[in-house]
Amino acid sequence: MTDQEIIEALKKENEEFKKLSDEHKDLERLLTEIDRKVHLNSDEEMERKRIQKLKLLKKDKMAELVRDYKKSHSN
Repeated sequence: MTDQEIIEALKKENEEFKKLSDEHKDLERLLTEIDRKVHLNSDEEMERKRIQKLKLLKKDKMAELVRDYKKSHSN
């Protein structure tokens, strides 16, 4: 299975993965909205960094779930 196939399977089979994926997409949308601004004030810049960190944490957790899936389905 390719990583994309595993991701699609996890979205259907694993509620935690689906939730993480949905939250990741929402954070990406928020970042896109923030990045449309030409200038960010200090609060907006801090919020942008906070969102980036959250997004990365969710991506890391999803990658961990993909690795676990590969290990448990390698036989």
